[in-house]
Amino acid sequence: MSNKVAVFIYEPITGDLSRAYRGLKTALEFVKAGDEVAVVFDGSGVETLAAVSDPSSKLNPILQAIKSSVEGACSFCSTSHSVKDAIVDAGYPLLTDFEGEASVRKFVSAGYTILNF
Repeated sequence: MSNKVAVFIYEPITGDLSRAYRGLKTALEFVKAGDEVAVVFDGSGVETLAAVSDPSSKLNPILQAIKSSVEGACSFCSTSHSVKDAIVDAGYPLLTDFEGEASVRKFVSAGYTILNF
């Protein structure tokens, strides 16, 4: 049986690094198992996406391994946290599904289990 999992990363890279790491590794575990995975960076987690998009980041190899599962980052949060350009330059979409922000409901409605980090 295949799982449908949406991993939402809210933790900033300057916060609890182990939480950001755990979110990325959890997504990788599901990807490697062949599950349907969507990764969304929201809130302060947009800072994490900007930071780990840098090839010199120790977490960049994990991000590269799940890149095709990354849905993107909240547009509003990316702007308010001043990382919009870094995220766009790294090739990730800005999510505007709910009033200019990322939508959790979109994934719930599609039957995904939501995991928050």
